[in-house]
Amino acid sequence: MIANRIQQVQDPVIPIVGRWTSEHPGTISLGQGVVHYAPPQEVFQAVAESAHPGRGLDRYGPVAGNDALIEAIEKKLIAENEIDPIADQSSVVCTAGSNMGFLNAVLAIAEIGDEIILLSPYYFNHHMAIEIAGCRAVVVATDHENQPDIDAIAQAITPRTKAVVTVSPNNPTGAVYSKEDLAEINLMCAARGLYHLSDEAYEYFTHDGVQHYSPGSAIGASEHTISLFSLSKAYGMAGWRIGYSVVPNHLLVGIKKIQDTNLICPPIICQVAAAAALQVGSAWCRGQIAGLTAVRDATLQTLSELGDRVQFAVPQGAFYVLFQLQTDQSDMALVETLIRRFGVAVLPGSAFGESKGCTLRLSYGALDPQSVSEGVGRLRDGLATLLS
Repeated sequence: MIANRIQQVQDPVIPIVGRWTSEHPGTISLGQGVVHYAPPQEVFQAVAESAHPGRGLDRYGPVAGNDALIEAIEKKLIAENEIDPIADQSSVVCTAGSNMGFLNAVLAIAEIGDEIILLSPYYFNHHMAIEIAGCRAVVVATDHENQPDIDAIAQAITPRTKAVVTVSPNNPTGAVYSKEDLAEINLMCAARGLYHLSDEAYEYFTHDGVQHYSPGSAIGASEHTISLFSLSKAYGMAGWRIGYSVVPNHLLVGIKKIQDTNLICPPIICQVAAAAALQVGSAWCRGQIAGLTAVRDATLQTLSELGDRVQFAVPQGAFYVLFQLQTDQSDMALVETLIRRFGVAVLPGSAFGESKGCTLRLSYGALDPQSVSEGVGRLRDGLATLLS
């Protein structure tokens, strides 16, 4: 029998929606959070050049990652995030995506029954990881603009609280938290003896001149901040499963113990790919991302044609729109109907902890702009029919 704590974990929604989508060929998927572009060509060249006997791809490597990749990551962190792991008594740990970095962190800092604060709407894999680790997710609502409510976070802290999690730019809302709010949350964690888990997978995905901020860059933050990064989004490398975290040195032994048990080491071939991507650099990423603001604007314009039947806060980051509908229908039932009748897939807001009303999340980054436009048009037409 499956352990009770695992049975209590929510079912991953993406495979469910993916199955419905595959049952209806021609469906345009605005569901899963991936980008539509491929990694830099240099990634494939580096992998091809390394795929020969004697190049070390078929051997284990260091638990936290190879020195060459870690050095490349450290240079990137210093230049772009103002985080200097060596000077700050922190360490880089390469992981199989930032999801593994998050689970590593929770397992390292929390005992069974401890609490981790998530801001709602939350990234569902974070909620799942907390429960799988035998901990309890304490969900704190954000405000009407999907921004943190600092007072509510403070009120949610108990003697069992171990960490506060922030995701900025945010999945699923596209909100970008201000430097002031992130700094205040970080200081609160320091004052209360908590860790701040900062998920920054979408660091390059911002709109309207909004700037991303890494709270781990603040003076004194390194002792209690765990920063999570990924190459999945910006470099189009979701399937390569490579990410990294910056962790306080006092957690390194524990995190290595956890990673050695689950992974042994990050896949060597993926580390080769990651090093090549970082060599190309973030300017390449920003060039790929540049057109997303126009796609976002067109998406919002199309949704606005539904009038007061749809409500949303304008997202200034990532590539998501989370919107609420004026209906009593179940969001999951509505998702299934949109696929089966109108050929467009989105995700239900309930998967992200949205419990008030009917909420859906769409991703406008996973397809080329023309396909996104057609998909959002189908979504508008479907909702106009279903909500009439």
